[in-house]
This record gives sequence, structure tokens and C-alpha cells, in this order.
Amino acid sequence: MNVSIFGLGYVGTVCAACFTELGHQIIGVDKSVAKVDLIRKGRSPVIEPGISDKVARAVATGQLTATTDATEAIVNSDISMVCVGTPSSGNGNLDLTAIRQVAIEIGRGLRAKNAPHTVTIRSTVLPGTTRGTVGPLIEEASGNKIGRDFDLAFNPEFLREGSAIADFNAPSKTVVGAFNQETADRVMALYKDLPGAKITPPVETAELAKYVDNSWHALKVSFANEIGTIAKTLGIDGRDVMNIFLQDTRLNISPAYLRPGFAFGGSCLPKDVKALKHLAHSRGLSTPVLESILPSNDMIMSRGADWILSHEGRRIAFLGISFKAGTDDVRDSPFVELVKGLRGEQREIRIYDPNVQLSQLIGANRDFLMRNPDLVGLLHDDVAETIEWADIIVLTTADPRFVAALKASRPDQTVLELSDIGLPAEVSARVSGFHW
Repeated sequence: MNVSIFGLGYVGTVCAACFTELGHQIIGVDKSVAKVDLIRKGRSPVIEPGISDKVARAVATGQLTATTDATEAIVNSDISMVCVGTPSSGNGNLDLTAIRQVAIEIGRGLRAKNAPHTVTIRSTVLPGTTRGTVGPLIEEASGNKIGRDFDLAFNPEFLREGSAIADFNAPSKTVVGAFNQETADRVMALYKDLPGAKITPPVETAELAKYVDNSWHALKVSFANEIGTIAKTLGIDGRDVMNIFLQDTRLNISPAYLRPGFAFGGSCLPKDVKALKHLAHSRGLSTPVLESILPSNDMIMSRGADWILSHEGRRIAFLGISFKAGTDDVRDSPFVELVKGLRGEQREIRIYDPNVQLSQLIGANRDFLMRNPDLVGLLHDDVAETIEWADIIVLTTADPRFVAALKASRPDQTVLELSDIGLPAEVSARVSGFHW
């Protein structure tokens, strides 16, 4: 099929590259000239393991092109997929600015087309958004009607940064909500060669399913950390407790995220918890469990800061500042907040993260760093010098480069592992100050 993908961020770029390997012809659309130019040159605008080679191959074969012209993309495709960001607004609700703009652009593009077209929303939106916001905007801009002149669907993504390609190619489930089964089947045909359950619920059910997944993932991190905190006060290893807990996998419990560790972060989990809580409040509902997630996460970050401050040494080196390994995403990274707190306690900080370099970032990540110049000044590109300088080394994520670099640490240094990463024995055994 011919597919136009609006938004060339993490989701859009991964989908674009992976769809070409399923035999589809893809047109990437973005208002950022920099992102479009990168795609045209066969380069990925995002950092994701394996994505660069896939983009290069797709562009070389002509299966992937890019443009800033929405109408051109609409005219030359059968299905449009919307993958733009939906960040939090000040009150926790979603900022739908980007998705509104794309809906209007698509509507205008449909005016130039006299053939059937299907629009599917892949951006994370609250229930009712596709039907109540996106659909009417497209109808108004195009003069057309849903179900008569064009079709509309919602197709949530379940991709994790750092493992997005594997998640795309081996999904546990693919969900397409549409206003009729024919439309759902048409969108689902994009994934016909992929494994996993294929589910076609009502649109609002599909929209809510994404929030349930993300809210559950967020809850699992906080839940495991609280169990780990309780166990620690009893002199019990929280990992042992959770390993027993994980033996019961019958009741829809997954091992993913259920390990005591540090706080969660990133551009999805905090945002989606806020949005779901806002939705509940707007309906006059009380959600004490949801409302406890972010305060619990703040408590874990405070404990992490106190734990680091309890060790001797004023010079602290962070190996990693993005919210997880394999990504350059620093938005809502718990480690950024941790660094800010430690600086407030008059600690000297240096950061080594090869994925986070201002000169290579574009889009939201670059904007974030430009708004935080103090953070940029802490970034160093020599891991050996960073480790040599420090009294305390904080390992944030399981990036193999960080683990390998720790072999150069000295016995007089303290190495603090914020998550249950599992350092190789030859590293943890030789570092006398190693702590989990």
C-alpha cells in the first residue's frame, strides 16, 4: 500500500522504515525541513538501535521519500498515518496543537483528491479525540464526510524507545479502532505479515487501551520500588521478594518493569498518567491509585538523591542522562531531575552520554537542552576523563558502553547503580565501593 506518515519523530520514523520492509511505499511528512532533508539523504532523524540502516536502505530503494507538502503526500497515498506528538499541557491535559494542525492539513489535502482515502491516528490521544476533534476538523477543512468521502481509524502504537524495531516486528497485539469493520480491516492489512493478536474494537476503546497500557507500566515501576523500599528496611533483598512475586504469571502479570530500581521517566509515561488523571477528574471521579503514582515516583527520586549524598565525595559522574539506554531522549528524564537536586546540594557534576550531544540533536530534544543550558555545560565527551575525575560514579542505565567503561574505575571510587542492571562480576567484584 501507499502510506503517508505525518510526523517523523520516534514513532513516525520507526513505522516508516519498518513498513517499507513489509512491502509498503512510504511518504514521510514533517514541517521540519531538517528532518525531511535527513530522510531524503538516507539518514534517520532519531537515534534508535538499527534504525539508521533501515532508513538508508528504504531511501536507496525508493520505498521511502519525504516531503513538507501535506497535499502532495495525500494525493500520492491511500492511507495517512498521524504520528505527531501530544505533550502535556499545564494542567495535565493533552496539548493537541500538532494533531489539530495535521488534521486541518489532511483535510485541505483531501480537497485535491477524488479517490477514497483512509486516515488513521497513531498519536496517543484520550478517548473521544478521534471522533470529537480529529474527525470534525478534517471534515471542515475538506468539505467531506467520514464514511462517505473518507474513512477514519485509530491505531495505537506500543513501541518502546530503545527496542522500537523489535516491538514493531514482533507485536503482542495490533489494535485498530474504526467506525466500521471495513475500515478496520483496511488498516489492519498493513500488519498482515506480523505476528500477535489482531484486535478491532470501537475507536474509543482503542484510544483508552493505550492509556491503560502506559498507566499500568508506570504503576509497575512505582509498585516494585515501594516493595523494594519496604524490604530494605527489614533487611530483606527486594529483588528476592519480587522474583517470588513474578512466578505467578497467570493473572496478566508481566515480568517487564517489575524489578526494584530507580524512578521512571521519558516522554510517554509521565504525560499519559497526567492525562488519564485529568480525564478522571473531568468526569468527577476519584482515582487514588493513579494519583499516588507520580508522588511515589518523586519519593523514589528523593531517596536516590539522599542515597547518593550519603556517600563521601563531592565530584559525581553520571554515566547516562537520557531516560533509558539506547535513546537520546532527555525529556522528563528522572536523571535530569536528580542532577538538578544534587547541584542544589553543592555537588560538582559531570555527565557522559554519547547519545546526548547538542550538535546532533534536532526537534524536541534539542529544544529541551537549549532551555537548559546549565545541563549542556555538564556534558563531557570523554568517558575516561569523566570517570577519572569523579569520587562517585552513578550508573543510570544498562548501556554496554557504560558498563565497559567502568572497568577503568579505581578501588577508591564509589560506583552506585541506580537500577538492577546486573554488572558483570569482573566489574562489580573489583570496585570496592560498588553498591546497588
